[in-house]
Amino acid sequence: MLTDPLKQSLVLPCGAKLKHRIAKAAMTEGIADTLNRANDRHVRLYRRWAEGGTRLLITGNVMVDWRYLERPGNVVIDGPQSDEQLARLRAWSSAAREAGADVWMQLSHAGRQSPKIVSREPVAPSAVPMGIPGDIFAAPRALHAEEIEDVITRFIHAAKVAKQTGFTGVQIHAAHGYLLSEFLSPRVNQRTDEWGGSLQNRARLLMRTIEGVRAAVGGSFPVSVKLNSSDFQKGGFAPDEAIRVAAWLEQAGVDLLEISGGSYEQPVMADMDGIEARYEETKRQSTRDREAYFLSYAQEIRAATTLPLMVTGGFRSRRAMVDAIDTRACDVCGMARPLCVDPGAPAKLMNGDLDSVPSWEKRLLLEPGSPDPDTPIEHINAINLLGVAAFFYQNIFRLADGKEPAEKVDLSSTYLKHQSDEARLARSLQRPRIQGLSHF
Repeated sequence: MLTDPLKQSLVLPCGAKLKHRIAKAAMTEGIADTLNRANDRHVRLYRRWAEGGTRLLITGNVMVDWRYLERPGNVVIDGPQSDEQLARLRAWSSAAREAGADVWMQLSHAGRQSPKIVSREPVAPSAVPMGIPGDIFAAPRALHAEEIEDVITRFIHAAKVAKQTGFTGVQIHAAHGYLLSEFLSPRVNQRTDEWGGSLQNRARLLMRTIEGVRAAVGGSFPVSVKLNSSDFQKGGFAPDEAIRVAAWLEQAGVDLLEISGGSYEQPVMADMDGIEARYEETKRQSTRDREAYFLSYAQEIRAATTLPLMVTGGFRSRRAMVDAIDTRACDVCGMARPLCVDPGAPAKLMNGDLDSVPSWEKRLLLEPGSPDPDTPIEHINAINLLGVAAFFYQNIFRLADGKEPAEKVDLSSTYLKHQSDEARLARSLQRPRIQGLSHF
């Protein structure tokens, strides 16, 4: 009898084995305490997800620098960790492992996408401001060369701490417009030194980071990278460049490459399940026709490398996942938002108890008083779109607090509550007064 494609194990290049082919992709949790430490909420949340049957859990952003958070509630590994900090991280990883799951820590630096409520002077490859209306992000300054070396040191240190505290792998976040992704983008990286210009130079920070992390954690510990297939902006990181970087990552010993795309400026990674984001580069028709909207890009990378590939973004049905694995378009199917409403969804799909998970984005936008999902996005109230994202954030909080997830909310009030919660936590942060370069 043939094994169900979704239940097949996968041996990674480092020798580690994934138990099946559906993973919980990274989602920012925002539940750290005022010292940006892991706590009981992480324990409850990841135990719940692991008990739901997902056997690979990738954490949300764990930041490598206190000064440049993605949001106030990020966990941060910055400098030497106290015994208490290490114990908290061990409790987090143990909660997942004891329930049968591998848990990989996603490591990140927000770069210029660190909002004003946590960073008054974010950093970037070059002083290119965010192209987003409003007063959310301050203008970034360009990193000095020695500061770039410090970034590499921080990623390496955090990876070592992840391994020390029981996480079974790490993922380096080089997508979605965060710092490593910014260096890859010629639109944001306008440097003329060794860190800018050619693709080889723009990829130098990522490659040096991967080489350092691999040397620090050893050859048998999984090292993953999340990479944009495209920035979906004119003059940004392009698909042909993603293919070349993927080949370099294979040579550097990466074990699993997750394909995604977009940034805060062009949030195609949150495509709203068919409600199109406006971006400058036209989305391919083949991508529009697929349930998983980065799958066609993964197929192009597949043709150029033998790297195991993970695709996240849009997977909702068992049929689409089975087809993706059977055709080797990807090796692992990532799911994220559905687990905020149904933590056991992946197991139900694998067991045939579900044919497809609901499109919660469409359900929310079809509530009375909400816009028709066929309405062009420029005509949809931004609060409704942001309210959908806040719905998933709030459900993460509910799961972390031991509550059942909500299935129906008022989008406007949910968004306003989320903004209030974020601002309140930002004001209460007890930030260390760290000056200068690495203090490791």
